[in-house]
Amino acid sequence: MLESRPKVYVDGQAGTTGLQIISRLKDRDDIELLLLDDKLRHDDKARKEMMKKADLIFLCLPDQAAIDAVKLCDPSTKIIDASTAHRTNPDWAYGFPELSENHKKKIINSRLVANPGCHASGFIAMVYPLIASGLLDPSTTITSWSLTGYTGGGKKMIHEFEEEKKLCNEAPAWYGLNLMHKHIPEMMNECSLKTRPLFVPIVDDYPCGMLTGIAFNKEAFSKEVSPEFLRKFFSDFYRDALTIKAADEPDSGRLEANRLAHTDLMEIHVNGNEDQILISALFDNLGKGASGAAVENMNLMLGLKPEAGLNL
Repeated sequence: MLESRPKVYVDGQAGTTGLQIISRLKDRDDIELLLLDDKLRHDDKARKEMMKKADLIFLCLPDQAAIDAVKLCDPSTKIIDASTAHRTNPDWAYGFPELSENHKKKIINSRLVANPGCHASGFIAMVYPLIASGLLDPSTTITSWSLTGYTGGGKKMIHEFEEEKKLCNEAPAWYGLNLMHKHIPEMMNECSLKTRPLFVPIVDDYPCGMLTGIAFNKEAFSKEVSPEFLRKFFSDFYRDALTIKAADEPDSGRLEANRLAHTDLMEIHVNGNEDQILISALFDNLGKGASGAAVENMNLMLGLKPEAGLNL
């Protein structure tokens, strides 16, 4: 840990993820949060001066802006990039510590960490353990869908849903209809998949919460499985995880996508029958899917209490 309180700066402080991170950090006494006057947030000279003071910088920017911002940073400064820009870059650690001890160690020892995408977090949390254990062949074609609240689309989408009140936004909508969603490369990279998954994201008229699902015929697995077997499998895999746990079958027989809204938790649910398996990841698109994961990574990189600033 650094001798004095580490200084932390959020570049892109006016965006949804940036605002969430600042909200989580502003009252903490184990770090010093550096804040730039809002009028100067597009001033590269002012941003660079703030970056020079920081021990760790969050980049909450569009992809190209994040790439450009890295060039402004001191070569010794730690960086967490919340954009898509560096998630498959081998020079950057992938910020998902629960996947393995190796993932966690890389985050702790790396200067550069790429924060996972929201949809990708749910997908990877389910698929990575299955591939790593040999239960699922990496050549399997996986079909997945993921339901998100509108806050995942940032300020523009939030305005559309909360202010414009368009009729078209009153019903769920598939998007990424070309099946080339920007999170797919990190899904494949982290899970060592050899076949591109068929992935369909869905946005609906509620603020926060994400539910990512994958359905399998039992023949997809390398051994005989059941919902009970896989619940225990995921429970064992995430036994020591801070933010992820395997959940029991819901009493209601339903999974609501906003059940874990405003938390940094993720639940893995396994349902189905003797022939078919449904695996679901339930979390908050702004929690474990964005800002919560970023703060979790910061705690590891700076040697702070793992649970500090998290809503568990």
